[in-house]
Amino acid sequence: MLPITDPWFYAAAVPAVICVGLSKGGFGGTFAMLGVPIMSLVISPLQAAGIMLPILLVMDAIALMAYKGKADWKSLAILLPAAVAGICIGWGAASYVNDTFVTLMIGLISIAFVADYVFKRRKEDRALEHNIPKGAFWGTVAGFTSFISHTGGPPFQLYMLPLRFPPMLFAGTAVIFFATVNALKVIPYFFLGQFDTANMTTSAALFPVALVATLAGVRLVKIIKAETFYNIIYVVMGLIGLKLVYDGIAGFLI
Repeated sequence: MLPITDPWFYAAAVPAVICVGLSKGGFGGTFAMLGVPIMSLVISPLQAAGIMLPILLVMDAIALMAYKGKADWKSLAILLPAAVAGICIGWGAASYVNDTFVTLMIGLISIAFVADYVFKRRKEDRALEHNIPKGAFWGTVAGFTSFISHTGGPPFQLYMLPLRFPPMLFAGTAVIFFATVNALKVIPYFFLGQFDTANMTTSAALFPVALVATLAGVRLVKIIKAETFYNIIYVVMGLIGLKLVYDGIAGFLI
């Protein structure tokens, strides 16, 4: 079966893949959350998720090579087992979960975290220490929301941002975390019928955009200052939080 040929689809899909690629390259953090919502302007969210996952896997492979050896393994040891549990919960609840509720929940959490940073934590210069119970909680939420709607970024960052790692270390840790999570999602997505020939060929058509955007993200992380890096992530996280809250409220009202 041929890929999607509608030009309006690509008018939305190319910016969506660029946003996700920059994020996968380590720049902008929560930009990746824009991918499925932007595509959903022209196709169903379910089809958007099916098209996006193979693209995410290609971006993950590129980013893993770029950030080889750059990761905080203690963070991963805390977050990844919890994320596996979250994926399993998401798979089991896939037929029952209300996507609108998840969208609203993640949006509210994101805004609350950014507000806490602006009004309180920004005044603190010191980085926080690892917290296993907190990491296990947010890792589980990240795995669950990533499975349901590819929105694992905010829960992951809710744990990671207060640790104040250098940008390259932060980005490398995020790359390994989400590469593992996305790989684990392949089998459940297959059994839930999210892959078909049209979606896969459409994903392949978008791979060159994914490659360029991911490498651009890697380059930006290498040249940007740490304070600017974190400020950008907080701003983007707040804006996306507002968008998710709007989408969640709109979903309940429709």
